[in-house]
Amino acid sequence: MKKFIQVALWTLVAVVLPATAFAAEGGGEASSLGPALGAGLAIGLAGLGCGIGQGLTAGNTTAGIARNPGSAGSMFVNYILGMVLIESIAIYGLVIAFQLVGKI
Repeated sequence: MKKFIQVALWTLVAVVLPATAFAAEGGGEASSLGPALGAGLAIGLAGLGCGIGQGLTAGNTTAGIARNPGSAGSMFVNYILGMVLIESIAIYGLVIAFQLVGKI
């Protein structure tokens, strides 16, 4: 938990320092910081969530097939359908990121 807090604080520092640098220069380009940060967070968090979801889905499907090899056919269909639905979340994040980048 301590390591997570340290990573979160350093991430916050890395996000706040460039904002203060833009403020010190007069803020000419600070207006594009919000959409750029939003685009990065949209695709980053969507990718992170989808990676976790796909890993859990693949692991549980593999464990289920290992326990009951006879149900591999029906499990595989559900597995592929689940992967497609999980991947659609990443595509939504990509679309949102592209829309935000268009505002820069």
